[in-house]
Amino acid sequence: MLRVSNLNTQYKDSHGRIVKAAQDISIEVPRGKLFTLLGPSGCGKTTTMRSVAGLEKPVSGKITVNGQPVYCSSTGVFIAPNKRNFGMVFQSYAIWPHMNVFQNAAFPLEVGSKKFSRREIEDKVMRVLTVVGLENFADREATMLSGGQQQRLALARALAMEPELLLLDEPLSNLDAKLRERMRFELKRLQRELGLTTIYVTHDQSEALALSHEIAVMSEGRIRQIGSPRDIYERPANRFVADFVGLTNFIEGDVRAWVGENLCDVMTGIGLLRVTAYEKLPVGARVLLSVRPEDVELSELAPVGENVLAATVDAKVFLGEFIDFQVKLGDRSLMARAHPSLKTMVGEPLYVRINPEKCICISPD
Repeated sequence: MLRVSNLNTQYKDSHGRIVKAAQDISIEVPRGKLFTLLGPSGCGKTTTMRSVAGLEKPVSGKITVNGQPVYCSSTGVFIAPNKRNFGMVFQSYAIWPHMNVFQNAAFPLEVGSKKFSRREIEDKVMRVLTVVGLENFADREATMLSGGQQQRLALARALAMEPELLLLDEPLSNLDAKLRERMRFELKRLQRELGLTTIYVTHDQSEALALSHEIAVMSEGRIRQIGSPRDIYERPANRFVADFVGLTNFIEGDVRAWVGENLCDVMTGIGLLRVTAYEKLPVGARVLLSVRPEDVELSELAPVGENVLAATVDAKVFLGEFIDFQVKLGDRSLMARAHPSLKTMVGEPLYVRINPEKCICISPD
């Protein structure tokens, strides 16, 4: 439905220097799917979305929606933002304070190029207000709504115009933690029930993992990996992705031997580990292993299996539903996450087991 090909967007900073904000960006978003641009501040994710919206003019590349170009550098096509029929929700919501809830949601229908009768506008607005659970607040002043209600109103206003593409720029960042979690479920429900093709921009890894069908992780204006939330988390392609999305342990080592199609033995500072590698690296190659804390299995009795190592509890933090451990293996420490039923005290010995399928080998970029 949306295809972005080799997109490059740049601007001049206050000193007149060229800043390459988005470099060689290529993504495809199928109809009805939610695609997330994830990365730290300044990585180019908002610039990419604004380029799709038409709020930024790229220097090269092509953007098509349903096969029709809205921007193409080679042919000179640039469709104005108000002609693209895209809905957009900003971080600030941009609610009109002098209008009530109904008037805010109706505004894009009243000022758009397509003319609707008063009855059509009323029907469309009440339908989207019902979808977001604000049908009983139509006459309320917008400034009297809570943060979560204002967020839903901004979404209703974007939906009222029945957009071909919905663009969400960190729409939950201004909400408190509990409300943000509730709105994640609400957004996911609405997106899937309505079949909205959506681009979502965020720096919040949990948000991206919870909402997305597919994620593009960005850094320094470039896409570092595209994949499903599970692939991004469990099969990071490089150090940046592994480090940015969730917590992980990095262990350096050298490939000693291949023992299967995707299995190899790596000598590390904590011993010989059998690991999973999706790239055929030569024997002797220097590699980096990524192991998530929840995949560092702890037990007081020696377990059966591969990658079993003796360790000592160096520190632990009780967090209710789980305990974060720091365990010492020689002069190296690993983070581990365990059930509260594990009572091993600081300074006491235990065993570590790392499932080879969860110990991922990546190139040390």
